[in-house]
Amino acid sequence: MFFDPTLILVIIALIFAMLAQQQVMGKYKKFAKIPNSMGLTGAQMARRMLDDNGLEDINIKPIKGTLTDNYHPLKKIIFLSEGVYNSASIAAIAIAAHETGHAIQYAADYIPVKIRGGLVPTANIGSTMAFPMFLLGFLFSIPFLMDLGIWFFGAALVFHLVTLPVEFNASARAIQYLKLNYISEQKEIQGTRSVLQAAALTYVASTMMALAQFLRLIILRGSRD
Repeated sequence: MFFDPTLILVIIALIFAMLAQQQVMGKYKKFAKIPNSMGLTGAQMARRMLDDNGLEDINIKPIKGTLTDNYHPLKKIIFLSEGVYNSASIAAIAIAAHETGHAIQYAADYIPVKIRGGLVPTANIGSTMAFPMFLLGFLFSIPFLMDLGIWFFGAALVFHLVTLPVEFNASARAIQYLKLNYISEQKEIQGTRSVLQAAALTYVASTMMALAQFLRLIILRGSRD
């Protein structure tokens, strides 16, 4: 179960995920040291982008950690990490604009983000229950439990797949807004794009990991027939 040939799928995906994480941290650290030409902090950029899109009711608050930035749609709060909230770097405005892009997605009823929101409960159950169910079914040769585990993990995989267009779209909204309203220098545009592309790569890596694990479960299930 744990040391079979299918494990190579997970190992390859894990290596890619580690490289993606190194890439995003490297880009973040590089452009966190370079000030943006407007002198705006991440919080100020997010506030301007929200107001320009008629989203004055959404708040912005700092959150501890590095790259812990996120948008909470129920609370209507954009949480920016300490290195983004008060920083006037290229990385800060890129990340702040990206998270604001998520807020705009919800306000615009962007279909993929609505689908992802609806999948959250199922995906949470799938990610926690899939492996225990499959393992019990595999060890005790209970096909129903193995199939149920695969279906549960499939729901989690769908969540990862839907997340990709959501994240890419938020970055596209961020870059477009910054180019139209604040950034004119090509180097600064490229820096913004580099940070967001590296961040997007981590979501691709997560999806690859989920897909590798899903395929492994299917292959292992087939070995029991």
